[in-house]
Amino acid sequence: QVQLVESGGGLVQAGGSLRLSCAPSGSIFRLNTMAWYRQAPGKQRELVATVTSGGTTNYADFVKGRFTISRDNAKNTVSLQMGSLKPEDTAAYLCYVEAAPTRWYPVKGYWGQGTQVTVSS
Repeated sequence: QVQLVESGGGLVQAGGSLRLSCAPSGSIFRLNTMAWYRQAPGKQRELVATVTSGGTTNYADFVKGRFTISRDNAKNTVSLQMGSLKPEDTAAYLCYVEAAPTRWYPVKGYWGQGTQVTVSS
């Protein structure tokens, strides 16, 4: 199993910035796509951004130009730099990775528990 540890959430005023980080605990044999999702109360979970093992990134339209996803393959971490935050960005942000803990396990998807981001107006 792969457990993900997220950090960096908090309360920020509109227009401010936050940086989220996510790292798996324990060893990782293979780490493919890493991503951030978000879920606001009463709403469906939505994809925010993805980054492949080769570094290709993809963003939801509502964060393009404001958020930047990055990964450190040496540390197996993924980060989300969020800028120009809006109240509608308020949500729990969840890390998602496709990984295998050892060579004996298939690659599968794992979720973090989420870190809360609250943007005040």
